[in-house]
Amino acid sequence: MLIVNAQLITLGAEPRILPDAALLVDGERIAAIGERADLEARHPAADIVDARGQYVMPGGICAHTHFYGAYARGMAIPGAPPRDFPEILQRLWWPLDKALDRESVRASALVCLVDAIKHGTTSLVDHHASPNFIGGSLDVIGAAVDAAGLRAVLAYEVTDRDGMEKMRAGIAENTRFLRATSDHPRLRGSFGLHASLTLNDDSLRACADALPDNGGFHIHVAEHEADEEDSLRRSGRRVVERLDKYGIWRDSTIAAHCVHIDEAERDILVDRGVWVSHQPRSNMNNGVGAADIDGLLAAGVKLCLGNDGFSNNMWAEWKAAYLLHKVANRDPRRADGMTIAQMAWHNNARLMQQFFPGETIGELTPGALADLIFVDYQPFTPLNAGNLPWHLLFGFEASMVTTTICAGRILMRDRQLLTLDEAEIAAEARALAPKVWERYTRFAQDTLQS
Repeated sequence: MLIVNAQLITLGAEPRILPDAALLVDGERIAAIGERADLEARHPAADIVDARGQYVMPGGICAHTHFYGAYARGMAIPGAPPRDFPEILQRLWWPLDKALDRESVRASALVCLVDAIKHGTTSLVDHHASPNFIGGSLDVIGAAVDAAGLRAVLAYEVTDRDGMEKMRAGIAENTRFLRATSDHPRLRGSFGLHASLTLNDDSLRACADALPDNGGFHIHVAEHEADEEDSLRRSGRRVVERLDKYGIWRDSTIAAHCVHIDEAERDILVDRGVWVSHQPRSNMNNGVGAADIDGLLAAGVKLCLGNDGFSNNMWAEWKAAYLLHKVANRDPRRADGMTIAQMAWHNNARLMQQFFPGETIGELTPGALADLIFVDYQPFTPLNAGNLPWHLLFGFEASMVTTTICAGRILMRDRQLLTLDEAEIAAEARALAPKVWERYTRFAQDTLQS
């Protein structure tokens, strides 16, 4: 496939903008970048894809999401509105994950994957929970990702809040899926843990023993003060210190949120090489506060950007991060454009490469994986490598994505989905929703009465 009449935005460590360029895709990789006449002469059999002057750039990457949260859209929570994040967990998320079965897990994944393709997000790190459908749940999600043609890292959320038998089943699901996807071209496994506040010492020990030293965990950390308070009650240690005792912190572990960690905890994460993901829209929605992203980056934390189950429009997450920290700190210097870019394109790409070792992802360069999007953006001020982050923040919109390509396969062309049928998927999800909501309501009312 030879993409012509493109304006290439390379991203990578030294972003460049190449006007009127051509890009050759061979299989799942970028084979060459150059002038159309030269590449066409050397590859006369290549299929021509005309970008019509659009920007062509790497696809978006999401460092932390929850596909299963799709069924929360429009759903009513019984009783008075939750007062804080612990109540949101107890009255929304934990009853909802109990309500999921095989069919609704599949449907929730597919609707999020449609959303990702339409918004130009080609790689996602998902954190799943369905305590009444554990064994095989990651296979169902993996099959949906495979059908969509996207790239994903999947994990099952281990917790003992539903008992030790289901805790052990979660461990088994993670380890099985890790083995099953070790050679998959677009799927990988991680080892999911919920959070310190729902894992006792025996559970943490069992998880650490089950995962080889070269594997990593994916866990929520200090999203709310309750996580720190629980850890201090259990162990006399703060969350990061408690989990460090069990060997959870590894160079491929993802710690989501880290809103309420202190400097000592931050330094442990730096020393262990842990990845931290920031989810500003979710943090605002849950009223949990704002992580010190400027301080984390300055200290050397490998800080990434996720969405925590919000839409897979990652540019919306860029914009939220850019604004949240200015108002939270009453300082317009916080979270500047380059800071957001470092998280969202540089560090997110490095994270994905951690799971696909030896590959180049998130960059237009020969040999890199061909995960690409076309963007129909018409700037009315100069656009160059130096001011690109501010064009992305204030000019680019996900509605401008017209074509999405992953591993060299076109998933959407001129806004027409090619691998998934959006209307059929939405209809299937809608048909399942009443039963999911009925089960959720029953579990949520049980929580209110307990």
